Amino acid sequence: MLPIRRCLARSLPSSARSFIRPQCFRSPVDSRLLTTSRVLREDAPQNKERSRIGPFSATSAAVFVATAILLGLYFNSERKRVKVQQAIEANKPAGKPRVGGPFSLVDHDGNRVTQDTFKGKYLLVYFGFTRCPDICPEELDKMAIILSEVNKDREVVKPVFITCDPNRDSPEDLKRYLAEFDNSILGLTGTYEEVKQVCKAYRVYFSTPREVKEGEDYLVDHSIFFYLMDPEGEFVDAFGRNFTAEQVAQRMREYIGSWR
Repeated sequence: MLPIRRCLARSLPSSARSFIRPQCFRSPVDSRLLTTSRVLREDAPQNKERSRIGPFSATSAAVFVATAILLGLYFNSERKRVKVQQAIEANKPAGKPRVGGPFSLVDHDGNRVTQDTFKGKYLLVYFGFTRCPDICPEELDKMAIILSEVNKDREVVKPVFITCDPNRDSPEDLKRYLAEFDNSILGLTGTYEEVKQVCKAYRVYFSTPREVKEGEDYLVDHSIFFYLMDPEGEFVDAFGRNFTAEQVAQRMREYIGSWR
């Protein structure tokens, strides 16, 4: 755009033009153009420097990198959590088995206990008998290792041993026997009918004879599982002999961590 100029001499009468030298004044528009041009020339080095550096400073770049790292760690942890949850769900049987139920037994201190006695804690239940020559000691050793992992900080899981041989396993026998493995394991016994009822509720097979002659020796055949029950008394999972102590402890921690 060309500058707009107005000359004062042209606006005077012809008689006065010889006394006054024509002077030209820039219009306000022209003045603003000059001011803008001067500012642009002064800011040119700074603009050039900004364009050379770019929009990121060292501080903004550090913030960007830190944010990216934190987001990456968060998404990785979420991915692992989802995978664990999916593995738990995949290993759950279709539908919940009807395992567990009401019972009334006597503990190894002589106290009458029921399923409500243990409300608020997980139960790890095992069925066996004190005269078992090999399998029960092996499984109770495994239980002790599981408890050392799961109850490391506090007792989250209460271990329970229910005898399948009430004719020979008195409360005193249970207490003395279980102390060899872990003092926290609670032994339970009762009459033949009471034990039969709880075994039926937990789907446990056992072959103890109803009537036993004094001094008669026999072995008891029974199911070999650890039963995990939640704090509301509902069945969670069962672990057979094919599971190692470490595998059972890991699965139990996952269940406990994801419960409600």
